[in-house]
This record gives sequence, structure tokens and C-alpha cells, in this order.
Amino acid sequence: VSAGNGCGHTLLTPHSGTLSSKNYPGTYPNHTMCCWQLQAPPGTSLLLAFGDVDLEPSEHCALSSLLLTDPHTGTAYGPYCRNSNPSATLLVTNSSTVTVLFNSTSHHSGRGLLLSYATSQHPGTHYTQEYVSSDPPLTMCFSVYCPAGCKDIHGDIWGNPSQGYRDTSVLCKAAVHAGVIADELGGQVTLSREKGITLYESAFANGLRSKRGSLSEKRLIFHKACDDVLEVVTFNASSWWHEVGVLGQDRAWMAERAALSTTGHSWAAEPGAEAAWLELDLGTRRNVTGIITKGSSEQHDYYVTSYHVSSSRDGKNWRPYRGSSGQEEKVFEGNADSQGEVSNAFIPPIIARYVR
Repeated sequence: VSAGNGCGHTLLTPHSGTLSSKNYPGTYPNHTMCCWQLQAPPGTSLLLAFGDVDLEPSEHCALSSLLLTDPHTGTAYGPYCRNSNPSATLLVTNSSTVTVLFNSTSHHSGRGLLLSYATSQHPGTHYTQEYVSSDPPLTMCFSVYCPAGCKDIHGDIWGNPSQGYRDTSVLCKAAVHAGVIADELGGQVTLSREKGITLYESAFANGLRSKRGSLSEKRLIFHKACDDVLEVVTFNASSWWHEVGVLGQDRAWMAERAALSTTGHSWAAEPGAEAAWLELDLGTRRNVTGIITKGSSEQHDYYVTSYHVSSSRDGKNWRPYRGSSGQEEKVFEGNADSQGEVSNAFIPPIIARYVR
């Protein structure tokens, strides 16, 4: 939990999380405070990674301070500010509960703080890297644990899931964009550092827009367990649009025209249809890890801006997709124009024959 008027972007889960001061990385406000209570599962301990601690210097950190305490043992870490920074980027505690307290009085400068944490079950955060192999020798493969809450932290990413990412990209933010972890959960990712390419193309995926980037010496490639295109046996829909042009010519926007590679017009529901749906029959039960959507075509500027997903094993009983939070039906962010492709990952995957 967090409380106070000085809290910035915060996402806390039992296993990992990310927190920052208000306005980070802009100057934090005067006369604010925030108190975060971090709670790990019983039997585990918390590891905290200091991404950035930039608080105006003062004697005994009196003007602005970051103080971490273990309420059970009374152990304190800090206070920290610019003339008294943490001695290491990783703080290993022996406690499952830590209180993080940030305070400011009148000051002139400072970005504030960015901090992430994980539990002793997941010791590596995105500030440490555990090398797995290097085969072939030019490729460096490693595994990192990304905490929850990386999607909205400050920093840029360049590239996309198919090409890879410029190595200056914020690594865990790129992992959310690539669809290998869900932002609300975090998780372990495996990736390789390979030879860079001349140009990285921008893409919109999993609620994030990457930038177009220039040549880099190295690039990051995320490893996915499954990345094959599934064959759709039959397309079905709630309705389809039978368009009659001004000169009386017919155009049928039927369900089977929904396949991504179809040239010309796509599927469209009957104009004015409420709660339209498109249904895919995969022929047999499959493991579905994501979806790519695109608008109708450049001549017809139609596209879907958001959608829900449900699945069925028998075509009769439907289960709404709730995502990794498991609480409410997930709304996927769709397209913003009729040309670009938008990817959304299913974390966890859907196991079903029918998808709507």
C-alpha cells in the first residue's frame, strides 16, 4: 500500500513492484511525503533495487530524505539523499516487510527516486544480469527478473517484437512491449544481445508505443516459448456488412475476410450492430498466446479501437478473458489507424478451440 501526497507511479504486488516519487524524473515537489508498505509472502525476504535516488543534499538529509525500515526488527537503512546515497544499488533485507518513507521540505533540485523490489524467490532484478550461455560466441544470452510496474516508468524503447530492440531501450519496458511479461505481474525473461541493425521500426503493442530508432551496435531479442501463426479453420461473425455502392455495385464484408493477410476490404459488422463479434474456429484445442489486429485497408479507413476476448472449448460455453489480474474482463487496446498492426499478448495464454 502507499499513502501521501508525494507518491508517483506505484505498482505493488506480493512478489515484485515499482515505485517512484511524484513528478519523477522531473523535480519532486516541496513539502510532500509518501509512505509505501512493502509486504512479501511469509518465509521470503525483500530485495530492493535503487534505480535512481536524487534528493537535494543537506546535513543529515534534513531537507529531503529516503528512509527504509523493517518494522519488526527496527532495522533502518538511510536516511539517503545526494550526499549520503545508498552504497550499493541492491539492498538485500532479511525481512518480508519493509516501510519506505520519502519526505521533502523546501528544496531547489532533484529528480526524486525510482525503486523496484522483488522477493528472495526472484533474486535478479533488471539491474543485475545472470548470463545463461553464449552460443554462437557473438550472441550473449541472459535471464533477468523484471518487477511489476515497468510499463509506465520513464524511459524510451526503440524497435518491435519481430526485429528486436535497440540496446539503449529500457529493458523491462521493452519486455512488456514484446509481450513476454504482463506489466501487472512482472516475471523472468530470457533474451539475447545480438548484432545491431540499421533502423528500428516503431510499433504499438501491449499498450505501449515504441519509437523509431537509428543504428545501434547491439540489439535485444526476447525469447518467446511460442511464436507460430495459428491456422483458422472457419471464421464466423455476429453479422456482416453487405455494402451497395453508389453505382449499385456489391461488396460483401464477410467474416472470412478477417484473416490478417487478406488484400482489399476486411470483415465488418452490419452498420449500427450492437456488441458485434468475430469468432475463430482453430479446428482443435490450441494454445493461443496473442493476437495481431489491423484496420480494413487504406481505401476504407475502418479499424477497431478496443475489444474484449472470450474463448470456448465446445463453441457453446464462453469464458471471458480476464488476463493476469483475474478480476474483471480485460479490455484490449486496439488500433488508432487503418494501416498499422497492433499486437496484444495473452498472459496467461488461452487454451481453447474457439476464440471470440
